Amino acid sequence: MPQEKGCDKVERSETAHLRGKMALRELTRGYGLIEGPVWDPERGLLFSEVLAGGVYCVTPEGSVSTVFEHRRGIGGMALHAAGGLIVSGRNISYKGFDRGPTLTVLDRDEANGNVGYNDLTVDASGRIYAGSLGASPVFTDGREAASGDLYLIDLDGSARIVAQDIALTNGLAFSPDGAVLYHSDSARRVVNCYAVAADGSLGDKQTFVQIEKGVPDGLVVCEEGALWVALAGGGHGVAVYTSDGRLREHIEIPDPMCTSVCFGGDDLRDLYIVSGSDGLASEQAGAVYIHRCEVAGLPVAVAQVALPPAAE
Repeated sequence: MPQEKGCDKVERSETAHLRGKMALRELTRGYGLIEGPVWDPERGLLFSEVLAGGVYCVTPEGSVSTVFEHRRGIGGMALHAAGGLIVSGRNISYKGFDRGPTLTVLDRDEANGNVGYNDLTVDASGRIYAGSLGASPVFTDGREAASGDLYLIDLDGSARIVAQDIALTNGLAFSPDGAVLYHSDSARRVVNCYAVAADGSLGDKQTFVQIEKGVPDGLVVCEEGALWVALAGGGHGVAVYTSDGRLREHIEIPDPMCTSVCFGGDDLRDLYIVSGSDGLASEQAGAVYIHRCEVAGLPVAVAQVALPPAAE
């Protein structure tokens, strides 16, 4: 990416590649639309089923268990220090692993064009960044829906808008030094980036990379600073971009609708890739894959934002 773009404050030691990687391995299949993968060292890979609802866990051996039932529309998740998950959807909520009450951290505001939230991430301080939706997400109808905003939920639980005009908000991740935030705008087929200030505010939106094949969806960053972008809408896999925006690798999966990615495992060298059913013969064909890499991913911090009290 040209340096005048203003988002070049990232690590430049990108010498490790994908040498010695093992073949792609399918762990589980049979879901409508998988999103929000999160690595939990105590449980395994957590993921959401957007259409049918629920959050599930799959181990590296392929054993699947149910974490939460029912809630639909979860596009992003993060671990919280209180012992549960922050989840998106009609609002940003906390759901404890103890199955206690669901707590609303940030509600939608339909009167002002916020119909819910899609993906989210957490910075090193434990603050949450979450993208709002101006309309229900649609990838392929040829129209640009009402745009959404990017919210920052601070440690005291307060929230503010830190970026605007995202046509279809998706993947979010930080550079290794935390100075740059990457953000997929799926409807415009672009991954943007922002310089990050100490208080969590963001600089001007800049184009990191324009996607030509598929639609940018979920994304992660590895320890050397490269960006790993899930390509939905016929992308068939994950595109790996160096920190200056050069396409370095494409990891192919059998499914056209590659929705998100997550590094996991004890050494964070297992790349989990999830998909949806679009373009496949069955409406219940979304899958979770695992792909061993030489380079390790960056750990995503645990959310530390204050939680509201449970309703009486």
